[in-house]
Amino acid sequence: MRNKQRGVSFLLIFMIGVVLALGAVGAMKIAPAYTEFSTMKNAIIAIAASEGRTGSVLEIRKAYDRRSAVDNISAVTAGELEITKDGGEVVISFAYSKKIPLFSNVSVCIDFAASTAPGRSDKE
Repeated sequence: MRNKQRGVSFLLIFMIGVVLALGAVGAMKIAPAYTEFSTMKNAIIAIAASEGRTGSVLEIRKAYDRRSAVDNISAVTAGELEITKDGGEVVISFAYSKKIPLFSNVSVCIDFAASTAPGRSDKE
């Protein structure tokens, strides 16, 4: 009787390793964009909770400038914030796209948006 060999070939293990490596590189390049988005979202929520109740549009923009300097936010400037009132409550929102080059001529484009409006879901 002949015994059949079973197991995974070296080529399959190598291909799985390449796919995992490409996935890891992609994740490491995309993660900072999501981190910055999360930081900006937390900043506008904190500003709306403190400055938004009594502050003017100029004071809200100045507060965002201060937070963006401390938190190293560069994707959205204070002038790009949309500041409105909804039912007597200040709503701060922003939206932007980020193009992230992965390798060679392959890039990923991600659309980010956040708002402090109650009931409005954030889009990523």
